[in-house]
Amino acid sequence: MMTTRLRSVVDDLTINLAFYTRLPLACGLIEGSELARASWAAPFAGAIVGLMGAMAYWLARAVELPPWPAAALAVAATLMLTGCLHEDGLADMADALGGTSRERKLEIMRDSQLGTYGASALIASLVLRISALASLTTPASAAIALIIAHVAGRAAIPGFMRLIPPARSEGLSAGAGPAPRASAAVAAMVGIVAVMAGLPWRCALLALAAAAAALFVIARLAVKHFGGQTGDVLGAVEQGVEIAVLLGAATQMQGTA
Repeated sequence: MMTTRLRSVVDDLTINLAFYTRLPLACGLIEGSELARASWAAPFAGAIVGLMGAMAYWLARAVELPPWPAAALAVAATLMLTGCLHEDGLADMADALGGTSRERKLEIMRDSQLGTYGASALIASLVLRISALASLTTPASAAIALIIAHVAGRAAIPGFMRLIPPARSEGLSAGAGPAPRASAAVAAMVGIVAVMAGLPWRCALLALAAAAAALFVIARLAVKHFGGQTGDVLGAVEQGVEIAVLLGAATQMQGTA
């Protein structure tokens, strides 16, 4: 029984790593329903992405690079590991907001071309993340912030999928369906505990409040403009929460100034 349960846990983590990263894991074609069921492990996949970014930051600082280029390299490392999966979603959602009808907006989200809104959203995301990391001048604080931010960013996705219905009748998000209640609850709890345990309490509360605000805004935009969530909207969810946590972590420097 224990061996079967452990194998199930490993399988769920492998599914999430295969989906959220470009790691060469042999798990075959991932079905949407399978990903939804295993979504409780999404935060742990995020922890590995954050750890890779933290290692890049530590190495950059070890060779005496200043905080800004070190932070840029750390973010670049996470982009390489994920294949810009969530950044692509953020850009597509931002571009789609410029559409004139719901149908046109959904069509724009499927277009691979990058528009002005999408480019602006990407620039804002990169600048906010890099500048927040650069303010955390010790490798330890930057590493903790990166790991927590990536954990929390993916922890929010299962609950969002459960609360906001799919905008389309087809596609990965629609095929996955809502994440099981238990999976969404476990993922959310892991994200909240990571933020509260890894940051000073004031920073943690600010980070959680900012994350909740980001989720609220994205949910309102998704329902109003698209009629629900899509895979691209979920990418924007990850980006919004990741940014919120990093900005919350950055406030600890203001508290010590």
